[in-house]
Amino acid sequence: MKLSVIIPAYNEQERLPKTLLEVDKYLKIQPYEYEIIVVNDGSKDGTTGAVNSLTDQIKNLKLIDNKENHGKGYVVRQGMMGAIGDYRLFMDADNATTVDQVKNMWPLFQEGCDLVIGSRDIKGADIAVPQPLYRRLLGDLFNIVVQVVSGLLGIRDTQCGFKGLTKSVVDNVFPKLTIDRWAFDVEILVVAKKKGFKIKEMPVRWVNDPNSKVKLRGMIKMLIEVFQIRKNLLVGKYD
Repeated sequence: MKLSVIIPAYNEQERLPKTLLEVDKYLKIQPYEYEIIVVNDGSKDGTTGAVNSLTDQIKNLKLIDNKENHGKGYVVRQGMMGAIGDYRLFMDADNATTVDQVKNMWPLFQEGCDLVIGSRDIKGADIAVPQPLYRRLLGDLFNIVVQVVSGLLGIRDTQCGFKGLTKSVVDNVFPKLTIDRWAFDVEILVVAKKKGFKIKEMPVRWVNDPNSKVKLRGMIKMLIEVFQIRKNLLVGKYD
């Protein structure tokens, strides 16, 4: 199994089926084995039924069905550690960054990168439907604070929901992770960097979803978790 695609989902009954069909359409013509794992984070709508209705059409589709909500970090970790691919990619259910862009990761993995993260903020990125100006400015300021506090200086976009990892990163990093919700991406990068894994940003094409669930309150909660990660570093929790 070369590639495992993990898609966390919370109340994604409407958007998820289209995304799954597009992911499968691309992957089934590739010259490698793959699996698609949806991790349901205790959805209150028909997300579970929507996934199950596609199992006859998508032969490599698997569902991890949590009955309670734990947070995106928890379910991404659950999917990553339950996958069997040599490489593992997690992407968002809204398909903001399409799975075909994984083709740009393979040369970077061949060069020795262990963790390739999609970026909307580096040269070559294509923001097809940009966010409103106030959100872009707020996001840029927020990312600078995250870089400084977490020690990830130079990584321009820690939050893009399109990240590829080797099995070795999952085996050595994910058992150490503690953040279940907002800042889980940051914690992955912090622990991977501490353990000496090579991280590379890759420009992606990204389509903003006007119905994005990330609000100012979520950014504040994430910042609190970033400071928790900093504390974890200082006390040796990731050693």
